[in-house]
Amino acid sequence: MVNEAHPVLTGPALWSAQAHMPSVLGRQIIIERAQGSYVFTADGQRLFDGTAGLWHANVGHSRPELAEAAYTQMQRVETYHIFGRYLNDRAVELGEVLAGLSPIANPKVILNSGGSDAIDVACKLARRHWQAEGRRTKTAILSREFAYHGLHAYGTSIAGLQFNRDGYGTESLVPETARVSAYDINAVEQTVLEIGASNIAAIVAEPIQGTGGVNPPLPGYLEGLQRICRENDILLIADEVITGFGRMGEMFATERYGLQPDLITFAKGITSGYAPLGGVLVSPRVWERFYRDTDETPVFRHGATYAGHATACAVALRHLDLLEEEKLLPRVKELEGALTEGLKSLDGLAGVAETRVAGLLGGISLREDLSAEALTDALIKDGFITRPLRGNTVQVSPPFITTNEELRELVGAIEAAVVAQHGGR
Repeated sequence: MVNEAHPVLTGPALWSAQAHMPSVLGRQIIIERAQGSYVFTADGQRLFDGTAGLWHANVGHSRPELAEAAYTQMQRVETYHIFGRYLNDRAVELGEVLAGLSPIANPKVILNSGGSDAIDVACKLARRHWQAEGRRTKTAILSREFAYHGLHAYGTSIAGLQFNRDGYGTESLVPETARVSAYDINAVEQTVLEIGASNIAAIVAEPIQGTGGVNPPLPGYLEGLQRICRENDILLIADEVITGFGRMGEMFATERYGLQPDLITFAKGITSGYAPLGGVLVSPRVWERFYRDTDETPVFRHGATYAGHATACAVALRHLDLLEEEKLLPRVKELEGALTEGLKSLDGLAGVAETRVAGLLGGISLREDLSAEALTDALIKDGFITRPLRGNTVQVSPPFITTNEELRELVGAIEAAVVAQHGGR
């Protein structure tokens, strides 16, 4: 029986995501409004959003252009489903725009409600593809150590973060998954050999590992992954939920790294978080079998109530226009240089083990005697939101509209917090 004095009885009814509840009760920070690169708490504190929410607030918060797009669409039709014969005009329009932006030539576009949905669909489609091809042993989905691919059943099963896999009574919620090395391409090749290419449907990889610690790929790694997939007839799924729509200074990270995946998952940046939307770009190699006009053509059973939600699609279309109108992708490249320079200045600090930057994603790995969680808590008090990640890493991923001065202030606050926490330079 819970003691009546326990804070669980006086805390909010809302169950916080990804939280050890006894640790956060009484410490929750309630955001009640936001503007640009800043959020404001219920008790009046102004915080610089150094993580762009969960990597998504790329154009900043409370943009009237996106609110107007949603309002206007809802007055026409809030949404209509896209099952069977039915479509809505905004989903059709967005599909055409995404096909034009896609690094995959002549893709089909599957829309759903977010990144976890997208991963679930992509992994199922990879398996369905090989079953339709008559290669029924190709069922295993491989993913990388330290990978994060959402928390639906498939995302949980292919997670490379063990704490996201534990506690469900089985090694993998969905069977036939395995992890490969995040850095050593020769070790990846060995794992593929051990499992057998005839048993592997796909390899899933984030071009830049996000939640795993902001880990850019080592030179040649992604290219090697693509080569292994091509040589062994394995589908390559690029998880661009974080990196898609500009965070690498290109529309997609696969363009930056010269990759040609079979499937690309996306979410967050397509609407800057203004509406829940995600999806999958599908190459002709995969989609053509499901479009042939024959008696043997299979059906791929995908879809959710809010797949292709008209209002979410209207917001996405206006957001993609904003990226172009405000030249935010070139701006990301400028900010990447400024962030690289800023984080390099932290490399000499006692307590800092390493800094990493790719696009507008930064990671600061701390030494064992300094806690990333304690540091990010201290930064909140100083007016800056950052986030602790795996590997005792502090995440920095501000909105694309961030100014150079705001970036300097953020880096300066991190430096001051490291010095204060560590007791000197």
